[in-house]
Amino acid sequence: MIAIFFDVLPIFVMILIGWLVVQAGLMKADVGDALSDFVFKIAVPLLLFRTIAEADFHGASPFRLWIAYFSGVAITWTAGHIAATRFFGRDERIGVLAGVSSAFANTIFVGLPLVQRTVGDEGLVPLSILIAVHLPVMMIIGTIMMERAERKISGKAERSLGRLLGQIGLNLIRNPLVIGLAAGSAMHVAGLHMPPPVKSIVDQLAGAAGPVALVSLGMALQKYGVSGNLGIASMTSAFKLLLLPCCVWTASHLVGLTGQWTAALVLISSVPTGVNAWLIANRFGVGHSLAASTITVTTALGAISVSVWAYLLGA
Repeated sequence: MIAIFFDVLPIFVMILIGWLVVQAGLMKADVGDALSDFVFKIAVPLLLFRTIAEADFHGASPFRLWIAYFSGVAITWTAGHIAATRFFGRDERIGVLAGVSSAFANTIFVGLPLVQRTVGDEGLVPLSILIAVHLPVMMIIGTIMMERAERKISGKAERSLGRLLGQIGLNLIRNPLVIGLAAGSAMHVAGLHMPPPVKSIVDQLAGAAGPVALVSLGMALQKYGVSGNLGIASMTSAFKLLLLPCCVWTASHLVGLTGQWTAALVLISSVPTGVNAWLIANRFGVGHSLAASTITVTTALGAISVSVWAYLLGA
């Protein structure tokens, strides 16, 4: 257990370094935003492109993987929503945000370097398959549910589902992660290979994805902090770090995923809450403190929880 903890610890130390750099005034938080753009728009899309283009799927179907992961998401999201509205007495909008905060894993900035370090490059294959649909599914469901909750409370007419999906779809088509996955899939299906000079460039840029993502996340944490809603944030944090990976582990065994794919999925699900929860809160102007507190608490406790799951998985 101690050995696993020290193997996982560098992931969170790099987040801490990013946070300390801003706190000490060595760099401005805006630099972290620029690094995040580099990770999201260049490094990670190239990593996903390379992984899918060169992957050996061994004939495995992605559908069992998606079923295993998103069944865990559905249970955890529902639990967060019900707890917020029934137990804490919050309105439907906070219920949606509690569900998002409980079930939206930081797959890019923490999950990717964690899986690469603990499971190895083999773990990047199921991670890439998950990322192919994770952001679209989570953002579409989160946006639709939040819009409906907002319209219900305000009494305004809802936007048509087709119009809403069209807007989200247009945003996703422009998403660099989706472009990288699509390009890698096309290359894989066509059986093409990158020329050595191109591969060398792609490898170097893709190799920067993990460490730069962690440092940039740490630099962004100063935006969040813990403010109010500590009771409900503790609940969403517990659901994120404990309930979601437990549900994903159970579902992975029920659908018969391999040991490596199960380990990758459970580790991904056990990472801190993704910044997308805060983006949704910001988009609708509600629940900022809940999303921010959940992100901060899960990141602070992430090294311990991830180490426990890695130990249980034998990763």
